[in-house]
Amino acid sequence: MWLYDEKCGKGRLTDTEKIVLIKNNHEYETEYDSERLLFFKLLLFWALTPNKSNTPKKNPCFTSLYEENIKYLFWLWGNEMNLASIRKKIDRIDYDILRLLNERIELAVRTKKFKDAVYDRNREAQILEQIKEYSKIFHLIQSDFIEKLFAEIIYENRKFQEKKSCLIGFQGEHGAFGEIAARYYDSSLVTIPCAEFADIFEEVEMGHLDLGIVPVENSLGGAITQVNELLVKTDLKVIAAVKLRINHCLLALPETNYKDVRVVYSHPQAISQCRDFLNRHKLEARPFYDTAGAAKMLLIREVKMAAVIASKLAAKLYNLDIIKENIEDNTSNFTRFLILSKEERKKDANKCSIVFSTPHKAGTLFSILKIFAEANINLTRIESLPCRNDPGHYVFFLDFQVDGTFDKLDKILEKVKQKTNMFKYLGCYQEKEAQ
Repeated sequence: MWLYDEKCGKGRLTDTEKIVLIKNNHEYETEYDSERLLFFKLLLFWALTPNKSNTPKKNPCFTSLYEENIKYLFWLWGNEMNLASIRKKIDRIDYDILRLLNERIELAVRTKKFKDAVYDRNREAQILEQIKEYSKIFHLIQSDFIEKLFAEIIYENRKFQEKKSCLIGFQGEHGAFGEIAARYYDSSLVTIPCAEFADIFEEVEMGHLDLGIVPVENSLGGAITQVNELLVKTDLKVIAAVKLRINHCLLALPETNYKDVRVVYSHPQAISQCRDFLNRHKLEARPFYDTAGAAKMLLIREVKMAAVIASKLAAKLYNLDIIKENIEDNTSNFTRFLILSKEERKKDANKCSIVFSTPHKAGTLFSILKIFAEANINLTRIESLPCRNDPGHYVFFLDFQVDGTFDKLDKILEKVKQKTNMFKYLGCYQEKEAQ
């Protein structure tokens, strides 16, 4: 039941003992202490008490006492709403500071690849001097405070560089499934976002990153063509693989009413994997370059009546609410990621990967597969890819188990080489399934 005040607005008490107040067409729900709740209930009781004609009062005009009380209530509410708004902005700034500090540490760690020593006295003095100059622009920031703050930041950055952390690149923004797979492979790695798959290969080849992680195939979408094409060209080796279960979540800005959501942003593949859910809830899908990138965009732009499809990690990183988990249409949704390095690692290997092409003659592919069959080796993947520079011809990707066959592997691969036009050994490695 509504309680009206002509000058201040209107309010009501909800079933959950919260006060909903409306002013200037904006509705706010807030909790009050027991004293204020009691006061509000008394006002409602008074408003609903039958008059002499035994009919409830409608839109009551308050006496001076009640009018002053309700005005006071709205004044309290107005101050609380202003305070809440300011605190919300402060929380957002605090998040931005943390995000930028993390980005700064990432860049600082990366500089170690381009210099001989960690400590650079001249560079640190230069940073502190320019920070002091910047502080003069902002009259609320004292130069001695900012100098102490940045001296501590630089010290922490230097500690990370001294750790000699291993850097691994993944495609997309922080919170992408590639980063989740990298963390499962080795939680001590420093994960570095890269814009494109090609950037990962290039950065590892040039030594700017120690490792790279790329998706090679999805159980629903099939092979990742761009990655497979890059594997044909690269000299990098596969040193590990992670099979990751893909759980898509619908994320939105805090305090978003899910009934108001009309548009959903995400990577085209994620959209296709959640098509039934989107159609069932009549949500318009809009493609974005990356799942986590969509989550970051939603936070920065604060798009109204919008949500994104991304991971739980993205929800944590970008302070978004999870409206619904596991919205993918098929629960058997797995992506297989390969970890790449300039140096080969065979320790505890249980799989091996090769790429080859064969003469354009009948039976040549069969003759290669026969070699593995006679050696009793189980093939786990056979994938063909058209040759871009040679239409009508194909390269083949072959993954197979090496348990108990590692000792005789060299002889088997030598037989395969003799029957191929092009042969590339990608590596022997251990593959795990993320739990």
